[in-house]
Amino acid sequence: MSDARPPLLAAHALTLRAGARTLVESLTQGFAAGEVWCVAGANGAGKTTLIGALAGLRAPAAGRVEVEGVALAQWPPVRLAQRRALMPQDLRDAFSASVLDTVLLSRYPHLSGWGWEGNADRAAAHAALAALGLEAFAARDVLSLSGGERQRVALAAALCQGAPLLLLDEPLAHLDLHHQIACLEALARWVRSEARAVLFSCHDLNLARRFSTHALLLDGRGGFHAGPVREVLTAGRASAAFGHPLVLIREGAHEALVPALASTFSTPHSPGPNGAR
Repeated sequence: MSDARPPLLAAHALTLRAGARTLVESLTQGFAAGEVWCVAGANGAGKTTLIGALAGLRAPAAGRVEVEGVALAQWPPVRLAQRRALMPQDLRDAFSASVLDTVLLSRYPHLSGWGWEGNADRAAAHAALAALGLEAFAARDVLSLSGGERQRVALAAALCQGAPLLLLDEPLAHLDLHHQIACLEALARWVRSEARAVLFSCHDLNLARRFSTHALLLDGRGGFHAGPVREVLTAGRASAAFGHPLVLIREGAHEALVPALASTFSTPHSPGPNGAR
């Protein structure tokens, strides 16, 4: 019997503009539990704008966004925060605080009464820190952290929020390769453990192909490709979206997109599926 439940997140004929530019035109797509979506595209293609619109922080030019079948505008803010967590691209720490207290701030949607954290909230914070290998950082001051360390703390806070839908804008920024892989592995485990979904923007197409189940590739002119990651992040489609020739190389079970000689590149002119062009 088919599952009649709506997806955790859905866009319906979503159109996004920045001034006179159309970044996304008529995107209709569901994002279901168990899926890890990479949002890819060149700088300025609209990745941050799209994630903001999906989170409810930016009004679209047309269309609508639903969380679990309910329009964003109909969700009470606290209830929405229990179902959807957002990690923005820009992080600002204005005040000194411990890493543990910083992560605990994300438990606010679950607090009641006087608003004091309970044992379950502290356990959630410690579990999120452990998932990203940050247990030893709990007592550190966030103002003493490096950019990469602070990025991992922000991701831990998003996990600690306990929402089944996670929207992450450039979560791998400032991270070295080791920690990029560790964070993506943690997210994959997090999705598999319960009915959860992740959307994250990323510039590393090979990490996206390795850890994502699906991809949404923006061309910056309104077009897009959406679907299983290896069907979307192909050499031809990525070359057209990024304006640079790429080829797919294989060695055994391993694949990688790498730059090609410019003379081998030709831009496809025919529209692709899902409105891509």
